[in-house]
Amino acid sequence: MKVLVTGAKGQLGYDIVKELLRRGDTPVAVDVEEMDITDKEAVDNYITSANVDAVIHCAGYTAVDNAEDNAELCMKINRDGTLNIAEVCKRLDIKMMYISTDYVFNGEGEKPWEPDEKREPLNVYGQTKYEGELAVESTLEKYYIVRISWVFGLNGKNFVCTMLNLGKTHDKLTVVSDQIGSPTYTVDLSKLLVDMVHSDKYGRYHATNEGICSWYDFTCEIMKQAAEYYPEYANVEVSPVGSDAYPAKAKRPHNSRMSKDKLTQNGFDRLPVWQDALKRYLKELKENEQF
Repeated sequence: MKVLVTGAKGQLGYDIVKELLRRGDTPVAVDVEEMDITDKEAVDNYITSANVDAVIHCAGYTAVDNAEDNAELCMKINRDGTLNIAEVCKRLDIKMMYISTDYVFNGEGEKPWEPDEKREPLNVYGQTKYEGELAVESTLEKYYIVRISWVFGLNGKNFVCTMLNLGKTHDKLTVVSDQIGSPTYTVDLSKLLVDMVHSDKYGRYHATNEGICSWYDFTCEIMKQAAEYYPEYANVEVSPVGSDAYPAKAKRPHNSRMSKDKLTQNGFDRLPVWQDALKRYLKELKENEQF
């Protein structure tokens, strides 16, 4: 299978390309230098000439706080760029996978969000991703919308690396404990996404590693596991605080729980528990001399 992957330099795109190669598929890896998704003509020309069977669209504007001041640019990339890709996929009759986010929901309550329930974004970034979803749904029949959250992988900045770096220079860390979600390892996620794109089981899905935690819980586990490599991490004291201790420009969801029952219903394997994923990620960081 020949698959075009946008955002191939990002954490998820990078691992999807690796997974496609591992399976003997043919990835066509693009980032903004090869194909500017906001340029309708360029998108049409590139995808048409690439002669692919599917597009996995990972690229996007993801700076959540900056989006509040750059709503027009964020919308141009996340909505209009996505529509440009969807329209070409429709014309060529090829599959499209759109990577979305739990930010399309309002982030309230404690119940896991279902893939097909009401979307009510709580900030500019979430609104643009929601409108990207609408662009895909209104244009295509052969589509997968996959919402993910709390992503970490080798090829980019993420929460795990931020905490590891802080742990090197701080004896005490304070981390929010009232935002709940599921960490997601791009290596695990990429396997599921490639499984999915090989199928014809279209629709909206949620995909994260199993289990839930707060950012505080996550940090405690990061320090605990990191101490197996570097004992000094065991001395880092982690304390819980409320979200109001770290005021941000964009509102953050308190509830990022997402139901993955639809994966099981459609015969897809659910991802391993997040603690196991973290363990394998730290090992990967160590082997690549990034930790």
